[in-house]
Amino acid sequence: MARYAVLIRGVNVGGRQKLAMADLRAVLAGLGCTGARTLLQSGNAVFDADGTSAAQLEQDIAAGIAGLTGLSVRCLVRESSELDAVIAANPFGQVTDGARLYAMFLSAQPDPQLVTEHDPAGLDPGRVMLGDRVIYHWCPAGYSQAPPVAAYTEKKLRVAVTARNWNTVTKLAALASG
Repeated sequence: MARYAVLIRGVNVGGRQKLAMADLRAVLAGLGCTGARTLLQSGNAVFDADGTSAAQLEQDIAAGIAGLTGLSVRCLVRESSELDAVIAANPFGQVTDGARLYAMFLSAQPDPQLVTEHDPAGLDPGRVMLGDRVIYHWCPAGYSQAPPVAAYTEKKLRVAVTARNWNTVTKLAALASG
């Protein structure tokens, strides 16, 4: 049995694409996942699953949400150890304001040639760092004032992105660790 976290892109943001966390837990239970726990109304959950890859879980969860609610969403799934690795690899050191540091989770590791041609770090030098299927973005003036790294990454590097602030990342990791 492995512990996973699902990060659902674009739900419960600005009143759009409302997804009740009870519905998310129901979808996970319907897929045979156990111990599902959600984090606030954030479109994030941790759960246990056996014998299913993260890639398959991404597809199954998205299909389950569509079937139950009619919402078309993108899901990114990480093993709990991957969340711990994201935290351990934080290039910005000790975070004093977790609302201003973002982890942008990527659907895949970008093609190195595309990164060479379109490195997102160039959008905000010294504040954007590429990691293993994640981009770290320090936004001292706030996310809304920062360059659109997520949109640029999706367009130029051809991967899906969903961003979480550091407070959410660490809370989700703590939830996943039990």
